[in-house]
Amino acid sequence: MYTKIPKTVNVPTDKPPAKIRWLGNTHDVIKSFPISVRYNLGTDLRRLQDGLRPLDSGPMPGVGTGVYELRDEDLDAWYRVIYLKQTKGKIYVLHCFTKQSNQTSRQDTNTARLRLVEANKELVEEGRDANRGTRHEWGCV
Repeated sequence: MYTKIPKTVNVPTDKPPAKIRWLGNTHDVIKSFPISVRYNLGTDLRRLQDGLRPLDSGPMPGVGTGVYELRDEDLDAWYRVIYLKQTKGKIYVLHCFTKQSNQTSRQDTNTARLRLVEANKELVEEGRDANRGTRHEWGCV
């Protein structure tokens, strides 16, 4: 019997884990998911933080470049977490939702797009702050 060797190997790095930036109500929504779903999606988020590939993820080109979804399901629904891949040491969670079919609704796609605009503005602002030599922390003015 032959062992299939993956083309890419997930090897943890010595870098500190990326921070998660929850946009909008995403954190409240994911906390409302069933415990088993939260565990699976949380494990995939942790893998992303550590620079590893999530176990069940796919691109969301309809939302924007660098945007992906984490997927899980149970007998009641399909659960999704749409995120912007790690950028400047952060993972931006754009939208969390449930769905009943294999189609992602236009409303969910639009919500993710609007929050992607918000994430990109935040990244640009942080870049400006870095150029000025100031440090911007979330929640501080």
